[in-house]
Amino acid sequence: MKDQVELLSVNDLRVCFSGKKSGIMGGSLPVPVVNGVSFNVYKGETLGLVGESGCGKTTLGRALIRLGSPVVTGKVAFEGREISGIGNREFRSLRKEMQMIFQDPFGSLNPRLTVGQTLEEVLLVHSLARGEAARKRIVELLDVVGLNRDYINRYPHEFSGGQRQRIGIARALAVKPKFIICDEPVSALDVSIQSQIINLLKDLQRDMGLTYLFIAHDLSVVEYISDRVAVMYLGKIVEIADSTELYANPEHPYTRALLSAIPNPEFGAKKERILLNGDLPGPLNMPSGCPFHPRCPVATAECKQRIPKLQERQNNGHQVACLLYE
Repeated sequence: MKDQVELLSVNDLRVCFSGKKSGIMGGSLPVPVVNGVSFNVYKGETLGLVGESGCGKTTLGRALIRLGSPVVTGKVAFEGREISGIGNREFRSLRKEMQMIFQDPFGSLNPRLTVGQTLEEVLLVHSLARGEAARKRIVELLDVVGLNRDYINRYPHEFSGGQRQRIGIARALAVKPKFIICDEPVSALDVSIQSQIINLLKDLQRDMGLTYLFIAHDLSVVEYISDRVAVMYLGKIVEIADSTELYANPEHPYTRALLSAIPNPEFGAKKERILLNGDLPGPLNMPSGCPFHPRCPVATAECKQRIPKLQERQNNGHQVACLLYE
């Protein structure tokens, strides 16, 4: 990946929310959800982001495009331009470059707007088209995502989950973005529909030169669509590597445990499952040292004291944050 062009660069990104007030007269406590994350995304690639529910995957994705109102620190650069410090008005122009496909294909659509009105709203907000030009663009978007152009006057409740997600994809494509954050776009869909949406995303990437950050918990889906995969645990990235390399040679104990949970489709095949003790700690109850050590089957006394750094193990871009390799 070293010879590829960098589209997005994230350095020491931290995201905190306001928690419950401390004491009778105390102020609110900051709740860290993303804790010092650094990674790059290259033009035309799909970077998969995996981890348990609650590890901060979605919060990370939303923070990159300033959705919600968390406290965000660190540096984010898009096409070489630092965007983490610019004002909201200036950032608004960048929204045409960076879009998001949401997990819930029904909740993310306004039930009072037809498909045509939903897509037209995007075009009007960004001053891209209106009137007949907007309608022509809407019909074009429906064709691109595989929906009948006669659906333009229908409402979200008249569609299946897969069709609604296609509408969500069309909305993201309306502004001709370069970078799309896919926040578990198939987890709410039937298995038979998931493959259709995944293949649609791959076709769109090939035809339009799109770049994806693909957030998911289905490791088989991530393996199929991703060029590289980043593994997240308790607000930190603990391993990142080429997809083939990561699935063949996982190095972090947490990554090994995740991959051991993938079902083997071969009849009668046995697979050794790595079971982790305990639950994911809360952000206000962070363990000392390595955040994974309370559940790690190979943790040492040093793991309770030191926080490992994400560093490259070999000259193949495979990075891991584990004291076993330092």
